Amino acid sequence: MNLDRTLRSVVAVHASIPEDAFTAPTLGIRREGSGVVIRGNGLVLTIGYLITEAEEVWLTTNSGRVVPGHALAYDQETGFGLVQALGPLDVPALEFGDADKAEIGDEVVVADGIGQFVEAKIVAKQEFAGYWEYLLDEAIFTAPAHPSWGGAALVDEDGKLLGIGSLHLQMATEKGDSADINMIVPINLLMPILDDLIKRGRVNKPPRPWLGAFSAESNGEVVVMSVAEGGPAAKAGLRRGDVISEIRDGEVDGLADFYRKIWESGPAGSEIPMRILRDGREAWLRVKSADRGSFLRKPQLQ
Repeated sequence: MNLDRTLRSVVAVHASIPEDAFTAPTLGIRREGSGVVIRGNGLVLTIGYLITEAEEVWLTTNSGRVVPGHALAYDQETGFGLVQALGPLDVPALEFGDADKAEIGDEVVVADGIGQFVEAKIVAKQEFAGYWEYLLDEAIFTAPAHPSWGGAALVDEDGKLLGIGSLHLQMATEKGDSADINMIVPINLLMPILDDLIKRGRVNKPPRPWLGAFSAESNGEVVVMSVAEGGPAAKAGLRRGDVISEIRDGEVDGLADFYRKIWESGPAGSEIPMRILRDGREAWLRVKSADRGSFLRKPQLQ
């Protein structure tokens, strides 16, 4: 691998978000991370939470060149975000690898936009369910963890892009302790949707139903940690501490199953009945789902 060339393709991403934006309380109004140049015209792939509702985006190359960017797209299902550079970056585009062929034990590099990189290994490829109504059928997990993971590039031994960094997590080891790892969104999820994201800013299909519930799994049970203010779950009366045990006529078997049952209920706007356990008593709620995108500010061209 020509590591110097690879590092040139990774840029720093700086985004400013209005204080009254829907995601400002949870994600902040100043967001910093990385992105990867994937086309010669300055198209940058990053992780979507960095640029959601951004009013300003700036890209900085390893050589110090600073260029304004436009938050072109954010796909909530995969988590990918796209930024279009509004000036020449003068860096090479990184070629895509095949994440499906990557195997546990493969040696990889995780690189950020300020020239830092970590030599790592793939330690797992498995399902990942996030508390914010997010699910990947097969995420990539690498160790040791990169300290600046958001939007970082995961590259294979040939210098090809395998995925984009999303999270810093901990994984239990065989010795009984824990290890810091990164969760990576596989690049193969981008290929079927890239043209839509460039042309439309979103995937050309009905949006999934969204509840606005932040949930965790505890011993197989789905427990509500909080609800988004003004979101569907809050309006329906769902509360912190509620245990969601059933969706329509089906019992909920963990967080991933909960999400799949919600998304199988129809498009955004579908009414979703759920059985909950609250303070030792059972109750039914009917949540009128929504399109999460309708709560978010749309990108403005700088």
